[in-house]
Amino acid sequence: MTRLARVLLAAALALILGVVGGAPAHAGNQKEEALALSVRLALANAIKDARPPQPVFRDEAARQRYQRWLGEMSERLRRKLPDQQSRTEFLETAWYEATRAGLDPSLVLGLIQVESAYRKYAVSMVGARGYMQVMPFWAKVIGDSDRRKLFHMQTNLRYGCAILRMYIDMEAGSLYLALGRYNGSRGRPEYPNAVLAAWKKWELAPLASG
Repeated sequence: MTRLARVLLAAALALILGVVGGAPAHAGNQKEEALALSVRLALANAIKDARPPQPVFRDEAARQRYQRWLGEMSERLRRKLPDQQSRTEFLETAWYEATRAGLDPSLVLGLIQVESAYRKYAVSMVGARGYMQVMPFWAKVIGDSDRRKLFHMQTNLRYGCAILRMYIDMEAGSLYLALGRYNGSRGRPEYPNAVLAAWKKWELAPLASG
């Protein structure tokens, strides 16, 4: 097969995946950057622990808020993830990995909506993989070089959350710039604005006043 034929085939497959999976994803085209050794080690340690998510709550109010978040997000995700067990496992993991990285879980859900439209096996034109569209080079930079693991739910979410946390720290807390860096479009408004708008849609609804 010629190179042109391969390119055309890849474009056709991407179009098909976009149609089948709903809204097209904004591929997470993170750039491979020269990272300080301390940052590289911190990221490697952040994605190393593969134990199942075990939420810990500081008090009963926090536990109840988590249960309400889980129930409400499950209803909202029902159409995209019809299987209840898979949906619950996904949300438990998303909450755990987001919280572990110091991120709002609803922000992570908004980012996933924009990046992959909740397609576990989504692959972008630039090769980004999975729910959070993690670029394969990260598996070599901070992992064990096994790119296939980026399609594993918890691994993908852990990589994505750890990388976004790193970018927020690099940008001195600016979520707008960090989101642009996550997408490889730092300084342009389209991607950060899309994620921030999606985040609002996934925020927990306020309790009705008595």
